[in-house]
Formats: sequence, C-alpha cells, structure tokens
Amino acid sequence: MSRIKPARLRQLVFGFYMSGMMSLLMSGVITVINTGMDSAFLYRWAPAFLVAWAVAFPVVTFVAPVAVKLTELTLGQPGRENKRTPVN
Repeated sequence: MSRIKPARLRQLVFGFYMSGMMSLLMSGVITVINTGMDSAFLYRWAPAFLVAWAVAFPVVTFVAPVAVKLTELTLGQPGRENKRTPVN
C-alpha cells in the first residue's frame, strides 16, 4: 500500500484551507452584492458557499502547480541568477 508523500499531503491540506477561505469570502461578497444583507442572508449564503467550495477545492488542487510553474517562468526560479545583462 502506497503512502501519500509529505509534499503531496502538504499541497492537499493547503488547497483545502485556501479553497475554503476563498470560497467563504467570495461567496459571501457575491451573495451580499446580488441579494443584499438581511435576516435571510445566511440561508442564501451557506448553500452558495458549499457549492463554491466543492468546485474550488479540486480546482485549487490541480491549478496550484500550474500557477507555481507560471510564477517561476515569470520571475525566474529561486536560486538561479538572471543571465541578462543590465540595461544602462
């Protein structure tokens, strides 16, 4: 039986928390914008949050490595010097 590697486990736990927090905030903001803040807000927001989190967790899990690679391409990989000569 194979065990999950610590780096992969860390990525999954990070994705769980990040997607949860982003879904919580974004679904709350969008619900307030679209329907306003009243006594029924929580009843509208809770299902929106659950749907958003159900979508966000797998998306974050699969998109995060792509975002890391794009960041490395944009900024350069850590520890590697930029080979370009500075412009005077």
